[in-house]
Amino acid sequence: MKHQYKPLMLLSLMFFMVGALFCMNDILLPSLITQFKLNYTQATMIQFTFYLTYILFPIPIAWMIHRHGYKVSLLVAIITCALGCVFFWPAKIFDSYPLVLVAIFIISTGLTIINVAANPFASMLGDPEGAHQRINFVQVFSRVGYAFTPAVATTLIYNQVGDIRFHFPYLLLAGILLMIALLFGLSHLPSMKPESEDQFTLKGILREGYSHRHLFFGVFAMFFYMGAESCTCGFFIPYLKSVINFTDAKAAEYLTLYYILTAVMGILGVVMLKYINAHKLLGFFGIGMVVLFLAIITSNSGFNEFLLAGLGLFLSIMFPTIFSLAIEEIGSFTGKGSALLNFALIGGSLFPPIQGIIADHHGVQISYVIPMICIVLVTIYAFFFTRIPILNRNGATVKV
Repeated sequence: MKHQYKPLMLLSLMFFMVGALFCMNDILLPSLITQFKLNYTQATMIQFTFYLTYILFPIPIAWMIHRHGYKVSLLVAIITCALGCVFFWPAKIFDSYPLVLVAIFIISTGLTIINVAANPFASMLGDPEGAHQRINFVQVFSRVGYAFTPAVATTLIYNQVGDIRFHFPYLLLAGILLMIALLFGLSHLPSMKPESEDQFTLKGILREGYSHRHLFFGVFAMFFYMGAESCTCGFFIPYLKSVINFTDAKAAEYLTLYYILTAVMGILGVVMLKYINAHKLLGFFGIGMVVLFLAIITSNSGFNEFLLAGLGLFLSIMFPTIFSLAIEEIGSFTGKGSALLNFALIGGSLFPPIQGIIADHHGVQISYVIPMICIVLVTIYAFFFTRIPILNRNGATVKV
């Protein structure tokens, strides 16, 4: 099985930063609750704003990839993320929550480009049968970025006298992103483009997307997965503070553990996919998450912080596996199929406010029923709505 390792490593570096930027939302939410005296519902505007771009921009981004290719699109994405990080400086100067949301929106626009472009690009960097492994491989680095971020960001945000400097980690990230943009610009990354097609219309994309059954249902699976991930991570620190009375710093330690477990299992998942069908692995991991959610919601065993962190083990392979299952064997439609899947990331915007309303009225612990329901639906997709391998009469493997 052949892989183009040099481009994959450059993508992996980029995904490390993607993980850090996603994780910053989880660190930002509790700090801004304190800074701007927000309730949970108001604070979830962070996730709502962050994921809103996924319903606004995937089709224009797919057009940009179609016209200019993957390398140019990814370079634009990295620079956009850097600009969003810099925008946190005036947000701090004017002490403005709306300006914070504008900065988050700009960052998310860059990340939307990355998600539309980078995952199908990774799938193309080698033999088709290795696509699941390549997408999981580069996504592992995003989990490593998640793992490094909580402790570092918390240290930068809170100084010794208790001031909240929420802009500090973003200025650091902006500098790193600009260096990565320089590497991309100077690299010999293949300037691949999706295969040429006669027309590029939203109606045409939706019609062809519907013709691929596993992609069509994969969009729904991704919608609910993103709801589960944003709810689980966004309320992680509030859960530990309200249910177990942890401080921000103590809660951040377990968020770090959550992401370490996610990264480790993500690496193991790449190996496991050599021996276990991707849809089965996704389904079994979904069952594991549902069991942990039930324990987190219904009990206070004294080990809830470890149960909450343990969710990272099962969440680890879900995004890249859903993505690769959904775009499996759709040929020249891969780039546009990726855009459809990124529409589904709007789930990360819609479900946190629902969880926030429940948390405000019934407590954070009960509110975790929302991500649990989302994962139940992802598990159903895994077992019943993917291109499941079967054997034909001659004993050869085919897909349905």
